[in-house]
Amino acid sequence: MLKSASTSYRFDCFTLDAGDRRLRRDGQPVELSARYFDALVLMVRDAGMLVSKDRFLDEVWHGVPVTDEALTQCIKALRRALGDEVASPRFIETVPKHGYRFIAPVESEVAATAVPLVVRSRWQDALLLGAAGMIGGGLAGFIGGIFYGFAGASQPLAPGMGAVSILLVILCLTIAVALIGAAGVSFGIAIAGAFAVRDWRWSVAGGALGGLIVGGIVKLLGVDAFNLLFGRSPAGMTGALEGVLLGGAVGFAAWLASRPGRRLRVAVLMAAAAGAVAGILVPLLGGRMMGGSLDLLAATFPDSRLRLDQIGAIVGERRFGPVSQMITGALEGGLFSACVVAARVLAQRSFGSVSFRDENR
Repeated sequence: MLKSASTSYRFDCFTLDAGDRRLRRDGQPVELSARYFDALVLMVRDAGMLVSKDRFLDEVWHGVPVTDEALTQCIKALRRALGDEVASPRFIETVPKHGYRFIAPVESEVAATAVPLVVRSRWQDALLLGAAGMIGGGLAGFIGGIFYGFAGASQPLAPGMGAVSILLVILCLTIAVALIGAAGVSFGIAIAGAFAVRDWRWSVAGGALGGLIVGGIVKLLGVDAFNLLFGRSPAGMTGALEGVLLGGAVGFAAWLASRPGRRLRVAVLMAAAAGAVAGILVPLLGGRMMGGSLDLLAATFPDSRLRLDQIGAIVGERRFGPVSQMITGALEGGLFSACVVAARVLAQRSFGSVSFRDENR
């Protein structure tokens, strides 16, 4: 069994035991609520550094929406407990419009305790984050498959099983492609992060390279499979170009999401925006996202039951034209990037107190 570290901090006449969750002044206990205690630990642990409002909301309130007044009351209560004053602070300094800083000198002591703790290497962390991103990509594929399945059915679902079959086939196809694509992108980002945790260029390069490799392989296998089964294959299916653009966008979004104090909701929105931009660029540069590839299949095999003309009709196009491709590309890219990044962030926060990010702080 591995041992964990219980950290105690000393400042002025106070002792803050983070593991035992006690604050003492000259050996006498000082009462604090659990939330306020967490806020104090956060500031003392990063003494001398600015702690932003977003970090308090993320690490103390854990993303639960609260008003600015709640944080203000928290700081007031901590100042009362420490005997501090706003006008001449000895412990907590206010940085207007930005956050707070613990300014007293702090000494820390680490004591071993017999509490089980999983300490992972950076490569184990990379494996965890890569797998989490792959699962997130699979979820994006499921959502996209439902959308394209209903849109692609050439007749209503109720009369028979023909349209249902279309739905199931498209659903399975989109999930498979999304899982494979997310595996390449997410593991590429995770492996790159194991080398250079704080460098965004590594994250972008890892995602782009993973997307390039997986996109190229999937396209090659897909072309061979169609040639083998049907004697012809659609040219221009999703491949390396799409993988590079979307993978690089996800890599950049993953790096942004890893910044200290970044809230999950903000990280997901940034990821969605980055993925949407990549999804728009793909058709503009002559590539095809999943919707464009499905439409290409329908055109290559006109006897099939697959049709995406309904989507084009919504935007005033006769078929699944360039406007439809850009709109669906933005939706696909945003959904894929948001799901991959959200899954990575949740995994990082949920599955371990020690990670390669912590080791490189």
